[in-house]
Amino acid sequence: MWDTLTKIYTHKDLRNKILFVLGILVLFRILAHIPVPGIDLNELRSFFERNQLFGLLNLFSGGTMRNFAIVMMGVGPYITSSIIFQLLTMIVPSLESLQKEGEYGRQKINQYTRLATIPLALLQSYTMIVLLNRQGIIGSWSLFELVTMLCTMTAGTILLMWLGELISEKGIGNGISLIITLGIISGVPTSIQQTLLVMDTTKLIGIIIFGLIALFVTALIVFVNEGERQVPVTYARRIRGHSTHGGVDTHLPIKVNIGGVIPIIFALSMMIFPGVIAKFFEQAKSPQIAQAAGFIVNLFEKNNVFYGVFYFVLVIAFTYFYASIVFKSDQIADNLQKQGGFVPGLRPGKETADYLNTILYNLKIYKHYCD
Repeated sequence: MWDTLTKIYTHKDLRNKILFVLGILVLFRILAHIPVPGIDLNELRSFFERNQLFGLLNLFSGGTMRNFAIVMMGVGPYITSSIIFQLLTMIVPSLESLQKEGEYGRQKINQYTRLATIPLALLQSYTMIVLLNRQGIIGSWSLFELVTMLCTMTAGTILLMWLGELISEKGIGNGISLIITLGIISGVPTSIQQTLLVMDTTKLIGIIIFGLIALFVTALIVFVNEGERQVPVTYARRIRGHSTHGGVDTHLPIKVNIGGVIPIIFALSMMIFPGVIAKFFEQAKSPQIAQAAGFIVNLFEKNNVFYGVFYFVLVIAFTYFYASIVFKSDQIADNLQKQGGFVPGLRPGKETADYLNTILYNLKIYKHYCD
């Protein structure tokens, strides 16, 4: 371990990339503690502590909602925009053809995703402000104050989006994922501090056991995440003039966890959405509407069976859905055929695509079994 750290430190480019990423992440945590003016932070924090649904939102944002920070919405609008355009590339023929244009098409779709993030950030910011106002957290505001809050929170989201892309371009890893991860684990020190305040022998034993289980689960996740199925591929030998091309045996790697954490993010978004909408109608004048809204809010609380079962089903469903979007077996089989490659024992084209789909299906079963 120390040898690895020493090699990282002595390698100038790698060291600079790591320091760059750390600097960006520190900047993100500083921004997460700069509140939007005109908010009663004590009342706001008390509200998030006693409300499980909004506590989950706050956890997902890395504590920025609890602080009503200028980056309150996090990278949520950008993720929503990315999801929308990933779905649109399957539906809209022009976007589908643009996606097939290589690097140019990818850059254009990324640009559309960034532009769509702005109205989504405005909409989500306004929704959160109105919701907190109806809960009595935020008082009335003037038009200028509303515009100021909306512009500030939208600019915060765009800034985080830019910082995430800087990490992906000039640092190490996926910037957006790192920002989300840091936001989630930022609450760990506070949780440890609160646990130590009420520590006794029984709880200490429980924490040690939980820590060991957490280490085992983390190791298992890393093991599964790094796993891949290598499909053998052979390229036919072609002779052109005095030179020979092809005749190479290689493999097509298929990751066990193709979707990464994206299906979990999809599922969390779907779980949060009904409860947030229902919160708007809890104070409705109609008793029937208020009662139905309260029922929906309770239904999507974290401590009931329905929440756990529905969340589990959504994660599995989105895993299959997202894997089918990312790994297009028909397109891969077609590209192999055009390049003179084939899977030994299978006909190029549809038979190869069906075989790849079968492998992908079996890998998803294996992944959920390990989860």
